[in-house]
Amino acid sequence: MKISDKGIDLICGFEDFRAKAYKCQAGVWTIGYGHTKGVKPGDHITMEGAVLLLKQDLKDAQAAIEAYIKVPLSQNQYDALSSFIFNLGVNNFKDSTLLKKLNVRNYRRASKEFLQWNKVKGEISEDLTKRREAERKLFVS
Repeated sequence: MKISDKGIDLICGFEDFRAKAYKCQAGVWTIGYGHTKGVKPGDHITMEGAVLLLKQDLKDAQAAIEAYIKVPLSQNQYDALSSFIFNLGVNNFKDSTLLKKLNVRNYRRASKEFLQWNKVKGEISEDLTKRREAERKLFVS
């Protein structure tokens, strides 16, 4: 399985395209559609380059799904998890309660865990809350 256009659209809707490097809410240098690896102040990118980076970055999320999830997923669940892991990071995901609940087939409880990941530096983020609600909605649809 791989992420669908619906999943890509979800990510792009929350990771607005930025041609110039900027610091995100968490203070991490970011460019394009949420790309962070190797980004430094003054970097620039085209939209086409940003899409390529997004697809490369999603490989990590998709590899995590293959490696850590032991239960069947629908396309919507796969897309929601791809967005979640892309934003959250593989290391946070692999130790998450969401993953633990999912792997015992408790899909309902796993879906509620999306909403626990809405903080930046301990403070609730309105943007992350909206993203987690959208991921959860897609996951349960």
